[in-house]
Amino acid sequence: MRLTPARIVLLWLLAMLAGAGLIARSRFVADMSFFLPSQPTSEQRVLVGQMSEGSISRMLMLGVAGGTEQQRAQASMALRRALADSGLFVSVQNGEMDGLEAERDALLRWRYHLSPAVTPQRFTEEGLRDAVDRAVDLVASPVGYLFKPYLLRDPTGEMVEVLQRLHAGGQPQVRGGVWASPDGRRALLLAQTRAAGSNTDGQEQAIQAVRAAFAAARDAGGAPDLQLALSGPGFFAVQSRDTVRAEISRTSALGMLGIVLVLGWVYRSARTLALGLLPVVTGAVAGVVVVGLVYGNVHGITVGFGAALIGEAVDYAIYFCVQSGRYGMQAWRRTFWPTIRLGVLTSIVGFGALLLAGFPGLAQLGLYALSGVATAALVTRFVLPALVGERGVQVPPPGAFSRATQGALAHARVLRWPLLVLAAAAALYLTSQHARLWSTNLSALSMVNAQDALADARLRTDLGAPDARYLVLVRGPDAEVALERAEEAGARLQELVGQGAIGGFDSPARFLPSQRTQRQRLAALPARAELQARLQRALADAPLSATRLGAFVDDVQAARAGPLLTRADLDGTALALAVDSLLARGEEGWSVVMPLHPVSRSDDAEMPVAALRQALADTGAVVIDLKGEFERMYDSYLGQAVWLSLGGVLAIAALLAFSLRSGVRLARVLLTLAVTVALVMAGLHLAGLRLHLLHLVGLLLVVAVGSNYALFFDRIQADGELAPDVWLSMSVAVLTTAIGFGVLAISRVPVLQALGITVAPGVLLAMVVPAALILGRDRKG
Repeated sequence: MRLTPARIVLLWLLAMLAGAGLIARSRFVADMSFFLPSQPTSEQRVLVGQMSEGSISRMLMLGVAGGTEQQRAQASMALRRALADSGLFVSVQNGEMDGLEAERDALLRWRYHLSPAVTPQRFTEEGLRDAVDRAVDLVASPVGYLFKPYLLRDPTGEMVEVLQRLHAGGQPQVRGGVWASPDGRRALLLAQTRAAGSNTDGQEQAIQAVRAAFAAARDAGGAPDLQLALSGPGFFAVQSRDTVRAEISRTSALGMLGIVLVLGWVYRSARTLALGLLPVVTGAVAGVVVVGLVYGNVHGITVGFGAALIGEAVDYAIYFCVQSGRYGMQAWRRTFWPTIRLGVLTSIVGFGALLLAGFPGLAQLGLYALSGVATAALVTRFVLPALVGERGVQVPPPGAFSRATQGALAHARVLRWPLLVLAAAAALYLTSQHARLWSTNLSALSMVNAQDALADARLRTDLGAPDARYLVLVRGPDAEVALERAEEAGARLQELVGQGAIGGFDSPARFLPSQRTQRQRLAALPARAELQARLQRALADAPLSATRLGAFVDDVQAARAGPLLTRADLDGTALALAVDSLLARGEEGWSVVMPLHPVSRSDDAEMPVAALRQALADTGAVVIDLKGEFERMYDSYLGQAVWLSLGGVLAIAALLAFSLRSGVRLARVLLTLAVTVALVMAGLHLAGLRLHLLHLVGLLLVVAVGSNYALFFDRIQADGELAPDVWLSMSVAVLTTAIGFGVLAISRVPVLQALGITVAPGVLLAMVVPAALILGRDRKG
């Protein structure tokens, strides 16, 4: 079947429709998975699990400010009821007992299995008398109405003992019947979403439900001054995704507008403009489709990078449109395509090295660039010629601006020695600064601004919520051993809590004790006759008569004779999720994660890691500083990325050596690339920036794009002249690439901004440097 232009367009449209269909089904994310390892170590697996599925990742912290104390309390109660009824949350707490109905029933039934206060001493005459006295005092207190219904069934107050441990960081104070901040100016709520932290769509749905419920509560209470503060890992993930989406839309629109204006000014033809954008659009679609099929999701940063890559991909079409019409299709294929092809291959080889990275985000960028550039080049080579025929595309001759810049190019040689001196100075500077050149601080990549970080810290401190940074990890060959070891570690941690070194800790053993511990507790419960006798003697003169405690005696005997508590018994309560998110089975057995709480109302975010490790020294428990682990992981990625990039550069050099077959020409091309990279790196560092992974990716892109320009200048030097049309295509290509990446420099997303401020000046230098270093005196300009 002959491929006519109409059939080619039809095939292209079908391919684009298929691509659009696949993109519509692709999963786009903007969470920390971009920075998580594909083959994590044991500690990193804990980090990945907590970031994606753990209890901390599901936590939303809410604060209601403004209005009066009564209005804040009413709004808090209305919020809790609405969110609990929404089905989107496993647990919503604000200090009201009504918020723990399912948990209360479970705790009442299993209180003797769960309460650490159940000891043989507890059920002696003296122990019973003390416990009952405390329970009676509690019932007589202002909050006694909450516990009065259970006094006759639970006169020793075991449920209160368990409830007090549900919130390991210490209960916030209660004002108006709900939790409040220490200064009393905010009502507080703590919610746990049903959606995992990695489910950004689910997190967004939960956040929308919170905002809708708050608006309804504010309107119903006639309190327009109330304000909602919201924070938590899921909130930041949703916020980051929205920011990435908005920034990609904004920068892509700006970049495309700038490129279209430039191309429209050069082509002065809507048809040629459409032809010129064909490879770009196809390459962008192909990049997203390939990444989505290979990785199962496409990160927003990859899409942003791909949008900027438009600037490079459009270069191929510019070369085609400007040169094919002037010299004819056959001449374009014979004379110009080999140079373009070599430039495309250098880009593919350079970015192909990133596919070997253990850092999924870096590998995604490499795969996107490789597939997008290759597709754009193939469309330029095979589709565009079929569409326009042998006459090529007719572009107006170069104008005054192009002639003027070409005239200036003839004098670029005067920059040769100044550039070499600058490059030497840059190399010396970079060598002297090598210890401070690269940053391993992940905060440089964070999309959380300082104001939101401060609000998060304030809510976390007010609520005594677990610190997202420090964890204790305990392992065991099975769940039972893991729980026993968690109890041993918990006992050591409890000593640090008593010393005020840490605020508290979470443990699944608190909601599901090991069988060993449960048996010890149940063994402390006396038989019916003995318990009744002790009660008679202990409460002889007490205000609560032993004869009224028949339900208590029945419950104790039921616990003695009943089964042990299992994980299945917690189904339907928030306790089940708490256990599941902290106790998990992995490749190396079972792991228990115990998040640590900061000391209440402490402004110091640091934990006494040395004291923690000393306290847990012989328990087998491991203290993990997630921030430190993240930075060590990132540091290893950075080192790996540097070596992979050097490998990519060596591969490019080998490809150029094979193609140029001249040591002198190869040295000239490589020298221009080295000078360009050195000047860009030194310039960024002198501007006060410490380089990170995305700067490195940008430098690799500068090498890939710069090699294209250097090859053109090498070819011009070999031909002995620079034709005006060739210069027009080159200058337009440089300008569109600079626009494509330049708009990223104004992005509010740090990683995209890093790409923009690296690549945009880099491609401009990549044009000037080879013009000065490669072109000789005998060239005709």
